[in-house]
Amino acid sequence: MSKVLVVYSTHEGQTAKIAHFIAEILRGHGLEVTVSDLKDPAEPVPSGYDGVMVGGSVHGGKHDKRVVDYVRKNLDALAGAPSAFFSVSLAAAGHDIEEAEGHVERFEEQTGWRPGRIGLFGGGLPYTHLNFVMRYMMKKIVQSKPGDLGTDVSRDYVYTEWDGVRQFAEDFAAGLEKAAR
Repeated sequence: MSKVLVVYSTHEGQTAKIAHFIAEILRGHGLEVTVSDLKDPAEPVPSGYDGVMVGGSVHGGKHDKRVVDYVRKNLDALAGAPSAFFSVSLAAAGHDIEEAEGHVERFEEQTGWRPGRIGLFGGGLPYTHLNFVMRYMMKKIVQSKPGDLGTDVSRDYVYTEWDGVRQFAEDFAAGLEKAAR
């Protein structure tokens, strides 16, 4: 049975939900999956796994520092195994794919990592969990973005296209299966 590591960093929790959803899809393909939040003190080392997925959310135009640092520390192991990166952002949700791709390009430049697969997924806007200042700032940001992302701060929004996440995970599983043959 192939072993896969899925590591992620999240701010409001949507990246964690995506990581766990991916893990369930991979398990459905008979893979043994370890999921780890980079906020936990014991960061898993990617060596010893047959495949590795890394996920990070974008805030302020940048991927979380924990994800950048993790990839830099483990670059050799990531480069030596089938790998994938998934980026979670409002840009991907707001139909600004060029901006979302730009976030990933900057991430690749920062880390030196060129993952085998890349997924761009919309995240969420948990207005009801943000303080007044953050709600106001996020509403202003959303108003400046293309698409209809929602500005009713009395509710939360989820923009993740789960069918796309499923396809990303299934493609990764198929790639692992092919590499194992």
